[in-house]
Amino acid sequence: MDITIHSSFLPQDDPDAALAFYRDTLGFEVRKDVGYNGLRWITVGPADQPGTSIVLHPPAVDPGITDDERRTILEMMAKGTYGGILLATEDLDGTFERVQASDAEVVQEPTEQPYGVRDCAVRDPAGNLVRIQELR
Repeated sequence: MDITIHSSFLPQDDPDAALAFYRDTLGFEVRKDVGYNGLRWITVGPADQPGTSIVLHPPAVDPGITDDERRTILEMMAKGTYGGILLATEDLDGTFERVQASDAEVVQEPTEQPYGVRDCAVRDPAGNLVRIQELR
């Protein structure tokens, strides 16, 4: 079986702020920026990995979501407990400095974890947890 990860989805509630974080701070390229009914879906990814993307999508607009579920999703986003992603870099300290300079909310500075990785954690503008692990 030959399966790859093509896209991962993260909610965003401010497309311009999301774009600034993922494009300008993390350096991802914009692959698609699609508007529909006043909402935007933005696809970004590393320039050297054209087959792997993150789709930044409006929260809670999927068909079949109830009003109660929509409220729960928005509450969880506001607390920063809804979405998350794990990224990796060869230069964790340099990447952390760049992200920290962008005024992103720092959750954890670069730390050697007891489970054998060195990583840091920040929140994107929508509150999604973004962990960045050092490649070794």
